[in-house]
Amino acid sequence: MPELKASVIQWFRRDLRIADNPALCCAAKLGMPVIPVYIASDWRGCHHWTGPNRQHFLCKSLESLAKNLGTLGGRLIIRQGSAVTELRRLIIECHAVALHFNADPDPFGKSVENEVRKLCLELGVKCHSLADVALHGPDEVLTLSDLPYRVFTPYSKNWLQLEKPSPSSKPTALQTPENLESLPLPSVKIWGLDVPTTQMVDAGERAARDRLKLAIDGKIQNYSAKRDFPAENGTSRISQDLRYGLVSIRTVYSECIKARAAANPGGTAGIDVFIKELAWREFYFAILHHFPNVLDEEFNADWRGLPWDEPGEKFELWKSGHTGFPIVDAGMRELKATGFMHNRVRMITAMFLTKDLHIDWKQGESWFMQNLVDGEIASNNGGWQWSAGTGADAAPYFRIQNPWSQTARYDADGIYIKKWIPELGKVHPSLLLEPPKDGRPLVSGYPFPCVDHKTERERTLAIFKRHRARHQ
Repeated sequence: MPELKASVIQWFRRDLRIADNPALCCAAKLGMPVIPVYIASDWRGCHHWTGPNRQHFLCKSLESLAKNLGTLGGRLIIRQGSAVTELRRLIIECHAVALHFNADPDPFGKSVENEVRKLCLELGVKCHSLADVALHGPDEVLTLSDLPYRVFTPYSKNWLQLEKPSPSSKPTALQTPENLESLPLPSVKIWGLDVPTTQMVDAGERAARDRLKLAIDGKIQNYSAKRDFPAENGTSRISQDLRYGLVSIRTVYSECIKARAAANPGGTAGIDVFIKELAWREFYFAILHHFPNVLDEEFNADWRGLPWDEPGEKFELWKSGHTGFPIVDAGMRELKATGFMHNRVRMITAMFLTKDLHIDWKQGESWFMQNLVDGEIASNNGGWQWSAGTGADAAPYFRIQNPWSQTARYDADGIYIKKWIPELGKVHPSLLLEPPKDGRPLVSGYPFPCVDHKTERERTLAIFKRHRARHQ
């Protein structure tokens, strides 16, 4: 093999795009050969934090990234194994003088980054870690005492007032040496998984930009009015795109501000609500950064040690969408069919698991992460702890959503329910708003409610009150 010229490495992770990619832009500006690399993990069979849906979406996004890099003259190099080991080999192989990457918000990614920095120091390679996943890092939004916020409202007021960074352009050209070895673009089979039959959204940077355009062209203007109704197409559907960096958060915010300037008062209000959801995302990033223990225990120390039931048959009913609570079952079946669940229904299903079935939120958190295409560790953890009543800005433990009244409020005509539970297609919508009164299932083949909500609500209140009394 002829000797390679000195080069720089662009390490792709959760930033699978060429537009407004800080690390890629910085690497390209050096005017040296750029080695774009993605290092696939080497676990096999099952994983606590991911599953075939998200891994398949990842693989399809890598296909898109490879094509997009090719339009610039670059070539995506695929390696598999330990990131530190594979980067060491690649640095030596291509005589790299610098390594660029965008920082990860999760504790697992951060621990790998620390090892990579040590590697670069050992090899005399410059290491450039850039901010990318958030408009404001966890240490940018602090109280007057320079402490992290524990409550969203004051955090969001501070966050909204800060000047936001603007998106940058993509590189005009890249040069990647042709003689570098690369594995083929991966499929889920490298993790010992089967290709999912899930009807998930299209992957890749172009698909993400198309979804963002649809959101900007009308959805976010009506966001406050439609976002809570699962039968409506009222959400942006870009959560998986932000998770894998198919579109940057700076681009999303910039497009929102442009749309806001052209909107009528009603549209402006909707956009403002949507922007606050971006702040919620970054609030949960900050919580995970400052309090990484939330992955293992309750954020609110008052509720640590709560007694939970063992996940048994009822947990399996919940996972498969056969609890006999139509709105809950519809959400779980949507998740199974698409790798996505409407956000309002995520809250309903999560609160049902923790407050009606009394099963530890960590069980549900893991199940969501194994099935959601958009599984974001920080947001998923924050949402589950909110629903369980144990987290930052959590619903008070005595605020327990009633699946029947939630149905009446958000799916009164049963449109969402009937879409995902076809056996209920001929049931009158009014019968979906309360438990069957005759003690029989709504239809043959659909289960009778596995618990009585009123009874389980009272049990939950008693459990929380007893726990608080013992620990005060």
